[in-house]
Amino acid sequence: MSNPEDQERLIRSLQRRDEAAFARMVREYQDRVFALVFRMLGDRAEAEDVSQEVFVTVFKAIDSFRGDSQFSTWLFRIAANHCRNRLRYLSRRNYHRGQSLDDMHEGEYPMQLSEHVPQPDRILEGAQLEKTIQDALNALDEDQRLIVVLRDLEHLSYGEIAQILDVAEGTVKSRLFRARLALRELISRGYPL
Repeated sequence: MSNPEDQERLIRSLQRRDEAAFARMVREYQDRVFALVFRMLGDRAEAEDVSQEVFVTVFKAIDSFRGDSQFSTWLFRIAANHCRNRLRYLSRRNYHRGQSLDDMHEGEYPMQLSEHVPQPDRILEGAQLEKTIQDALNALDEDQRLIVVLRDLEHLSYGEIAQILDVAEGTVKSRLFRARLALRELISRGYPL
């Protein structure tokens, strides 16, 4: 939402518990929230559940939004916290993250790496690369995964990420550098580029 007046109107409507405003917010942010959550959790069913929880939390907690940051930054902070909580919950239960490529149907990938891949062998290469990247993301620790997803997949600024993570911008840059190195190493082991 680029227009500050629209954002302010939406927030005021949400604070009045306007269901139409809630539906509008969900429509506007659902794809980005789902992509973030899916990349963090690596499981479609878990991502769907957590994404719903994020929007319910936003609706319930909208009165706590102070306007110190953009609404989307506040929303992503809530999504990141929900992901961390779910990852802790799943790790205590030894839940196996990840969804096999065979379990996903065409069109379900949250992010395609290329816009147009005409030949079947190229489609298979793209799907294998997508799986390798998701597997590598899953292998990162949750803090590294979150920072890579926020910067490289969601294209948030260092300032926005710093607000979401509640750290200094310099910390974001150094953590991102280390996370990218770790991701590069993991990917090179699984898929020689």
